[in-house]
Amino acid sequence: MGKKILSLLQYVIFLGVGILLVWWQLHTMTAEQELQFKNAFAKANYYLVIPVVFINLLSHLSRSMRWKLLMEPLGYNPSLQNVFGATMVGYLANSAIPRLGEVIKCTLLAKYENLKADNLIGTILIERTFDLLTYIFFICFTVLIQIDIVGSFVKQKLQAFITPGGTPLWLKILILFIVVAVFIVIIRKIFLSFPNNKTLQKIKGFGTGIGQGFIAIKNLKSKKAFILHTLFIWCMYLLQIYIGFKAMEATAHLNLKAACSVLSLSTLAMIVTPGGIGSFPIFVKETLLLYLIQDSEGNAFGWLIWGVSTGIIVVAGLISLIVLPYINKKKNAISQTNPR
Repeated sequence: MGKKILSLLQYVIFLGVGILLVWWQLHTMTAEQELQFKNAFAKANYYLVIPVVFINLLSHLSRSMRWKLLMEPLGYNPSLQNVFGATMVGYLANSAIPRLGEVIKCTLLAKYENLKADNLIGTILIERTFDLLTYIFFICFTVLIQIDIVGSFVKQKLQAFITPGGTPLWLKILILFIVVAVFIVIIRKIFLSFPNNKTLQKIKGFGTGIGQGFIAIKNLKSKKAFILHTLFIWCMYLLQIYIGFKAMEATAHLNLKAACSVLSLSTLAMIVTPGGIGSFPIFVKETLLLYLIQDSEGNAFGWLIWGVSTGIIVVAGLISLIVLPYINKKKNAISQTNPR
């Protein structure tokens, strides 16, 4: 009875956190942002928003399938429903605290599939590294196909980032290199001085698990499938923005090139703030100004895409929190009834 009450309390807390997250995201909007948010949905063509929802879910499903591929060399074969559910819960957590979701989805999947969370975190690092490289490639591609429109804008922003205050780039790299080198030397000395420390042993074990996760990419059996899933994910991201354009009168004339630009900058917004709250519409608005879309319309489109994407994450994340315990309890009951 005590375990059942504890489990019920756990799910109620998670559900409460999800509802609190929705309230927090809406509550942090200014009055002007809230008005733009409401207007965006009031003016939208909802017949075109429906396929955006479907495409968004497909991208999440494909990402789950790609993550599952990374687990194969580790000898893990979790069910897709658990991988997808854990992925959506992770997105939900990331909306509140950046990168918290990566840990939560690994521990959640490890719990239901009896896996090692450390190894799973290693696969997440591979995913993020690969996504970063893909993102850099996508930005370069976007600039090349619209060099006249986007090229000068990106150049201006990069120069402002690289040399703020007139500090030479080579000096920044040198300082960073020295700091990293000193940090590595100090950490190594600590580990050598206290080899039997339990905390350090746990950290070492954690690092070993991550290392094993990186080995997975070398031994990946389905490299082509991994690459195809990556391409599919980014195509779905691009397609949902392009269809989103058609859902609003002011942006209906924009093409795939403009969608590439919006995707490039909006992805950066998701990194800047948790779930892109506040920053997503601003980045989208600034991008659409290059295509002569007015501030208010650009903001409205940004809130529309952000609202749909965030709504999917919140709803799917909460449903996963409720459903995952049930389906795994049922699966365990069946396996116990029919032992091999």
